Amino acid sequence: MTPEPFQLGSTPLEPGVTLLEASAGTGKTFAIAGLYLRMLLESGFEVPQILVVTFTEAATAELRGRIRDRLSEAR
Repeated sequence: MTPEPFQLGSTPLEPGVTLLEASAGTGKTFAIAGLYLRMLLESGFEVPQILVVTFTEAATAELRGRIRDRLSEAR
């Protein structure tokens, strides 16, 4: 079975765990920040209800900053 291509704006937000795996430079951080924003706006989740995990402290700092930027832009 071939997976469907990921589309940030139209991929359904399903309850449960979502794994986003791809090579470096493919837009994973951009996609995660967008999914986070969609979860807040479309699914009614609140910030304490969303867990985002990455592998290193540097990646965590980058992701945290990108999510904050995305939320600021949306506001």
